[in-house]
Amino acid sequence: MRMDRNRRGSAAAAELMSELNDGLEIRATVDGVSPADTMMQGGAAALGGTAAIGGASGTDVLTAIEADKTKGKTDKASKSKAAKKAQEGRPDPYLWGIYIAFLVISVVELFSASSTEVTGANVYTPLLRHGMFLVMGFGIVLWLQRHHYAVISKFAWIFAAVSLVLLLLSSFMGVEMNGAQRAIRFAGITIQPAEIVKLSVVCLLSYILGKNQTPGGVTNVGVITAAIVVVIFGGCLWKNGLTNTILLMTVSLCMMLIGGIQMKKLAIVLGVYILCGGALYGIKYVTPSSTEFDEVQQSQRQLAEAGGGVVVSEGSKIDRTGTQIGRVKRFLKGVHPNDPIDDINRQVIFSKFSQANGGLLGQGPGNSRESARLPLAFSDYIYSIIVEDTGFVGGSALLLLYLLLLARAGRIAYKCSRAFPAFLILGCAVMIVFQALVHMAIVTGVFPVSGQPLPFISKGGTSVIVMSAAMGIMMSVARYAAKSGDTKKTRAEKAVLPEEMQAANFTMAK
Repeated sequence: MRMDRNRRGSAAAAELMSELNDGLEIRATVDGVSPADTMMQGGAAALGGTAAIGGASGTDVLTAIEADKTKGKTDKASKSKAAKKAQEGRPDPYLWGIYIAFLVISVVELFSASSTEVTGANVYTPLLRHGMFLVMGFGIVLWLQRHHYAVISKFAWIFAAVSLVLLLLSSFMGVEMNGAQRAIRFAGITIQPAEIVKLSVVCLLSYILGKNQTPGGVTNVGVITAAIVVVIFGGCLWKNGLTNTILLMTVSLCMMLIGGIQMKKLAIVLGVYILCGGALYGIKYVTPSSTEFDEVQQSQRQLAEAGGGVVVSEGSKIDRTGTQIGRVKRFLKGVHPNDPIDDINRQVIFSKFSQANGGLLGQGPGNSRESARLPLAFSDYIYSIIVEDTGFVGGSALLLLYLLLLARAGRIAYKCSRAFPAFLILGCAVMIVFQALVHMAIVTGVFPVSGQPLPFISKGGTSVIVMSAAMGIMMSVARYAAKSGDTKKTRAEKAVLPEEMQAANFTMAK
């Protein structure tokens, strides 16, 4: 009987548990609240907390969800600005100091060298014109150093293509200045595309080499692409001046060396440059279309009409082949004290007079004697006036200033964690310094006569603007490029740079 009672009790307990299970509803909860109720509570809270949890409408819930999304986007934008702010560094005081020194020297020495351009109405006219371009250049530097250098990688190909089109236009449809067809006149403004091409090629090579950087150097694709770009631009630049072409190729070789290119590849590239240069030489110099006598005769006529100033003409076609060959021959022959002064050699002779008159300490700013009779003293030969004003000491100090610019750029590139900014800052620095060295070499008689402005100092609006842009790019790299070992800035830099530009700076010691 007891067993029957136990059996009946167990059956009753089982029936009771079955009834209880049927009445139960199992829900997933967070802190005792279901996810649906949590969403409704969030929507109610977003609407001011006035809606009941069970009575919130679907519209209210959707509004709350949209509010959460908007808040998320705002938070993401704030984080992006914070990352950019974290990556932004201080302006480099050394680059700024060198740049300001160039501006001061430019104002003083260009005024001293512009005596042939002074008019009776206003003796400050040449200085005011040059000062306007210096102010524009200063504004470009300020603007560029406030923007991240990553923008260069986005527009490198476009910038190069535009500069190439301008170069071709100047070669075939441009105006002629001093017997050379190398300028474009637009809305009363004269543009020298050859100066723009130098910077555009540096930016493009920085993009190509930075994209193809590997621990072993530069990939074959990168080397081939860079060489093709230089050959194309060099071939188009040849008509605008042999010196510009050589300068472009030299800068490209330096950038490849910076990228750690293997010596075998570098030798192949150099061989390609020599072959292409030899082909162009054969086309241009073996069968010139005009004789040197015709060239000199036309040049003398233009100089006589211009009164010794800058000659600008449109429509005529001048072949400078004879002039360039003659310059090389005269350079190899040399200049002697007893040589008679004529229209062909007076630039070289008066330039040497000017440097000799400078001595050790110079005659003082504004006391130049040769600026009144030295042709193009304010542009192609301004370094001789600087030596005359400040002597050997001043000329050496200016040379040292350019070398310090290159050294500072090398120091910044040494610390860059990414390859692209390292290529960019060193490419711009090499372009500026090499052009300055070429100008000084021409003035002192180390190289044959050729027209190369002294960066930041010589008169020339296009040159001042382009060199200022290069300096602004350098300052942007100095300000935004992450240093090796700085994890926080490196992460921020990777968020800004395109994925293809994130190759590590393998060429610099860490």
